[in-house]
Order: sequence, then C-alpha cells, then structure tokens
Amino acid sequence: MARSKKKIDFEKNLGMLETIVHQLEDGQLSLEDSLSAFERGVALTRECQAALNEAQQRVQLLMQKNGDSELVDFAPKTDEI
Repeated sequence: MARSKKKIDFEKNLGMLETIVHQLEDGQLSLEDSLSAFERGVALTRECQAALNEAQQRVQLLMQKNGDSELVDFAPKTDEI
C-alpha cells in the first residue's frame, strides 16, 4: 500500500521555524533543548523546501499547459557601490 502524502502547511511550518530560530538566538535553552529545537528546525526546513519545490513544479506544469515561456531562476538585483 502506498504511503499517503500529508498536506504541508507552509505558513504554519515557517512560523514554527521562525520561533525556533528566535529561541536558539535567545540563548536561554539548555544544550539538550537546543539540540532538540535544532533537530525540529531541520525537519521543518526540509518540509518547507519540499512544499516550495512542489509549488514550483505545479507552476511549471501550468505554464507548460498554457504554452507560456519557460521559468527562469530569480536572481535579485544587488546594489553595487
């Protein structure tokens, strides 16, 4: 039997990840709690990345069906002095 994919709540996971980052930056957690929080953060990061990859694939499929041009990677402009 195939494993069912669970729906990832990207915004919720991102919020939880931000909370973990703040807790770690605060420096008030014990070593064990810090390691647990870090492990949870890594798992959340992977889930968020998977959700972003899935969204990108969906956009590419929609664009291909509509005959639109290819997607290109976004490269933000940097302010050069």
